Amino acid sequence: MASIRDLKKDINFVLGDIIEAVYIWELTNPAKDTKNSQKLIDEAIEVFDDLIVKVNQKDVENQKQHFTAVNKELEEKGRGLIDKINALS
Repeated sequence: MASIRDLKKDINFVLGDIIEAVYIWELTNPAKDTKNSQKLIDEAIEVFDDLIVKVNQKDVENQKQHFTAVNKELEEKGRGLIDKINALS
């Protein structure tokens, strides 16, 4: 892990790309209901908020381990959201 700033940028880029993918899906499928896609956007925003709060925690014993765990959580939740985008129909 290079720095906290890089981790924050990664969180922003990954979840921003996921939200952008949902918008692209909505534009390419105008006849489909967007209720589920809007829920995905809301979920991505909640994940973003949750991860940023975790990154900004000051009362952490082992910072390296904490940030590694946050990075791993970003990967897991990002993959989950991508799977949900792929399952939209």
